[in-house]
Amino acid sequence: MYDTILLPTDGSTGAQQAAKHAFDLARQYGATVHVLYVADTQRDSLTTVGTEVVDALEAEGRDAVSAIAESDVAHGIDVEEVVAQGHPDEEILSYVEDNAVDLVVMATHGRSGLGRYLLGSTTEKIVRSSPVPVFTVRVEA
Repeated sequence: MYDTILLPTDGSTGAQQAAKHAFDLARQYGATVHVLYVADTQRDSLTTVGTEVVDALEAEGRDAVSAIAESDVAHGIDVEEVVAQGHPDEEILSYVEDNAVDLVVMATHGRSGLGRYLLGSTTEKIVRSSPVPVFTVRVEA
């Protein structure tokens, strides 16, 4: 039923909680998990380290993706580690289309009312726009 599961991460503990569900499903269905971090191009992220210009968000993304891929919950599962640049919701939806993703597993913080309106919600945008099922894991703030 599920061959390819996408697990977007922002490096938060919520994403780590969602990872447990993604990898449990991957074990059940023999699926590969693609762990995706999108370096948000709406934010400034370039910094200089010594004489080298480094994209801090990409470095943060590599760390976030590796932390999940190398965690105990990932043991025995095929994992693809991906860091992309762009607007998170757009990149996630593009990744779903371009990689034959069968299921997206994401954390949601359970905000409501004005908080959700002001902060926006990448998860909500994905739920509303995804051509494949989205499994959401509610994380308390």
